[in-house]
Amino acid sequence: MSKASLPVIPDQAAASVYAELRRMAASYLRRERSGHTLQPTALVHEVYLRLQRQHDVQWHNKSHFFGVAAPMMRRILVDHSRRRQAAKRGGSVQSVSVEQAALPDVQRAADVIALDEALDALETQDPQQAKIVELRFFSGLSIEETAAVIGISTSTVKREWNVAKAWLQRELSATGQ
Repeated sequence: MSKASLPVIPDQAAASVYAELRRMAASYLRRERSGHTLQPTALVHEVYLRLQRQHDVQWHNKSHFFGVAAPMMRRILVDHSRRRQAAKRGGSVQSVSVEQAALPDVQRAADVIALDEALDALETQDPQQAKIVELRFFSGLSIEETAAVIGISTSTVKREWNVAKAWLQRELSATGQ
């Protein structure tokens, strides 16, 4: 991939990148409340627009691309949640544990803002664990995909994922989430 913008890539490769971004978005949004106002396609388009604005990024490979896309997806989702809460002045947000939220078939809403704040706190203590949570939870990457993006072993991802989930669960419980 080139510097300054997303590259012009063959239709087949572009379709593959788009499909992967859409899979990531759909994976996360399946865990959101039913009737969520943000749809996977809109989320992918917003991520893609933000990626095009990245002028100082030297894209190294597909893993690097998705490693940059994951925090953008997180930011978009958190910003969307904050706007909705501001509009409703603290409407009824249903919280679930990190363990429940990490399961793809859970249809209850997660408190994205509280999770984002806890994830920021985790990042100050262990940036690698925070990155793993971001990639697994917000982007829906598998253990193997996460290991490839970060450049560590799958066993390390599994171990760090379990530790990070426990830490976040304790944090969210302490704040009443």
